[in-house]
Amino acid sequence: MKLNKEFIKHTMDGQTVLVPTAQAPFHGLIQGNRTVGVILDCLLSDTTEEEIVRALSERFDGDEAVIREDVSDTLRQLMEIGAIDE
Repeated sequence: MKLNKEFIKHTMDGQTVLVPTAQAPFHGLIQGNRTVGVILDCLLSDTTEEEIVRALSERFDGDEAVIREDVSDTLRQLMEIGAIDE
């Protein structure tokens, strides 16, 4: 899976914003924290959910089960707005 090319990731002051272009299927801004930023960084190239979980586990302290659940929820939400190409 990979971030849809019609969405642009922007980071400012530790906050991540996902901005859709005019051609994107979703219109609005998505704001996230550093964790969402790492997920979106992973999605800049073709990746898997497992690779994203591993990247977050290496970067942040936390229970892997919680990280896995958070990644799954975030990916589901991004898929719902058309931000991920599978």
